[in-house]
Amino acid sequence: MITNRSHARFTRDFPGTMISKEVVTIKNISEETDNTECWIFGYGSLVWKPPPVYEERIPGFIRGYVRRFWQRSTDHRGTVENPGRVVTLIPIEEWKLLNDYHDHKDDDVTWGVAYKINKKDVKEVMDYLDYREKNGYTVHYLDIYQLEKEEPIIKNAIVYIATTKNEEYVGPASLDLLAQKIFECIGPSGPNSEYLLNLASALRTIAPHAYDAHLFDLEERLLTLIKNQVIYKINIK
Repeated sequence: MITNRSHARFTRDFPGTMISKEVVTIKNISEETDNTECWIFGYGSLVWKPPPVYEERIPGFIRGYVRRFWQRSTDHRGTVENPGRVVTLIPIEEWKLLNDYHDHKDDDVTWGVAYKINKKDVKEVMDYLDYREKNGYTVHYLDIYQLEKEEPIIKNAIVYIATTKNEEYVGPASLDLLAQKIFECIGPSGPNSEYLLNLASALRTIAPHAYDAHLFDLEERLLTLIKNQVIYKINIK
């Protein structure tokens, strides 16, 4: 089992879930990580767009969280005038209090990718990620698992999460409206649709057996919108 030896400060806002009480700074992470490795877990764009430097890439999953496109993006996949939508993680006990179209069982998991970062590269990578994830995300620590293994394969991996208390959190929405928003939005990092389609494709690659109903339902709706747009353009020629 691999472990990050740096730890965030946690409050128990929801049973069985750890939520950081304050943002952990790059300096904290660099100084406290006194072993030769650091692990970062990605569940959104990091799955298909990795950090600038890493030593190892391992597919895995986390427990106790639900992945949803409930976070506004005004800096990468949208603008202030027309915010896009990107994923964040909702603690499952908090999610149960919300009105969501999709189900999520207590034993469901969220797949992603863990990256091993050498100590000499930690500051470079954290500088990069702190800028990339600046729109509402803070640093948290979670255990990473793999199938048929009871114990985590990585302890206390760094995870960027936009909590429901951040200003860009929007919460549940109609899937059709959400798909339309993702279809329309473009930001400095490219079309919002690219973000969703790349994530869905990458998830099928790292975990072919996994099914993320929220992600794949949105993908289906988005592909229909793209197809209808193509047909419309053909018909008006």
